[in-house]
Amino acid sequence: MTQSAYWNRIAQTARAEQRPFFSLAPMEAVTGSVFRRVVMRAAAPDNFYTEFTNALSITHPKAKFTTRGRLYIDEREQPKPIVQLWGNSGEDFAKAAHEVQAQGYEAIDINMGCPDMAVIKNHSGSDLIRHFDRAKEVIEGARQADLPVSVKTRLGYSEVSEYETWIPFLLQQQVPVLTVHVRTREEMSKVPAHYELIDNLVQMRDTLAPDTLLQINGDIADYQAGCDLAKQHPGVDGIMIGRGIFTNPYAFEKQPQAHSTHELLELLRYQLDLYDEFVALGLQGHFAPLQRFFKIYVRGMRHAAEIRNDLMQTKTTDDVRKIIDQLETEL
Repeated sequence: MTQSAYWNRIAQTARAEQRPFFSLAPMEAVTGSVFRRVVMRAAAPDNFYTEFTNALSITHPKAKFTTRGRLYIDEREQPKPIVQLWGNSGEDFAKAAHEVQAQGYEAIDINMGCPDMAVIKNHSGSDLIRHFDRAKEVIEGARQADLPVSVKTRLGYSEVSEYETWIPFLLQQQVPVLTVHVRTREEMSKVPAHYELIDNLVQMRDTLAPDTLLQINGDIADYQAGCDLAKQHPGVDGIMIGRGIFTNPYAFEKQPQAHSTHELLELLRYQLDLYDEFVALGLQGHFAPLQRFFKIYVRGMRHAAEIRNDLMQTKTTDDVRKIIDQLETEL
C-alpha cells in the first residue's frame, strides 16, 4: 500500500468490492464545485479533482482572489476533491501547498499533462515532460506541506516512446498515485488511447514503485468500460473518466439504468440552482461556461440540435428554466 492514508482508504474500499477506484478527471471550466455536485447526485465516483489551478496564483497578492471560485468546496461535497495544481516553480508549489492545506484540502495532484499551448509556454503542464529537473522540483515543492502529492501526466510530449524514460522517472519519485493519460501531448485526443502499453506501465510500476497506485485515463466511457479495462490489464488500480461525462452524466453508475428525459431535465435544473447559489456567494461565475454543459442533458432528445441551439441563445438561468418548463409540458 502507499504511504498515504488518504489514498489507502480509497484503494481499499475499491479492492473490497473487487474493482478499480474511479475518478472524475480534472477539466478546465468543468470540474468546479457546481458540476462536481451534479455528478455526485447522478452517480458519484470514488473521488473528484478540482479544475486546474495555477500554484503561483494561489498566494499571489493580486491573483489569489481569482482562485476563490476554483478552490471553493461546498460543505455537502463528500469526499472532498483533490486540488490539482499547475506551474513550474518549486517555491510556488510549496507556498500553494501550505495554503490549500490551510483551506482544508487533503491531497494535491500535479498537472504534468495539460496540452494547452498557453500552459506549455508557461513551461508547465505537459512541458514538464521535457524537463525532468523542473518536474522533480515541483514535486518536492508540493511535498513541503503535509499532504499526499500525486501526478497526472501523458505518455510523452512528441513521441509515444518517451514513456520508456518519463514514466520510470516519475515512478522513482515514489508518488502515491500516478495517473497516465495514455496518449502524448501532440496526439491530444485525436488518436485512440494506447491501451496496448498499459501492461508495460504496470510492469514498470511493479518493478520501480510497487506501492504506487496506477490510474489510467483516456477514452474510457463509463464504469463498465473501466471495470473491463482493469480486468484486461491486471495491476491497474484506478480508472479516470473525463469526456465520457459529457456523453453520459450517469457514467459512474455501477448498474446502468435508463434515464428519462424528465430525469435529465431535473438534473439540469439542479445544476442551474447550484450555479445561482455559487454566484450569490460572490464567487467568480460566468454564464457562458455554463452553456457548455447543455449538450449533456439534451443528447438523444427529439430535435436535440434545435433545443441546444435555443439553450445556447439564453442569457440567464431563468431563460434556461423557461425552456425546461416548455420541454416538460411536451413530454
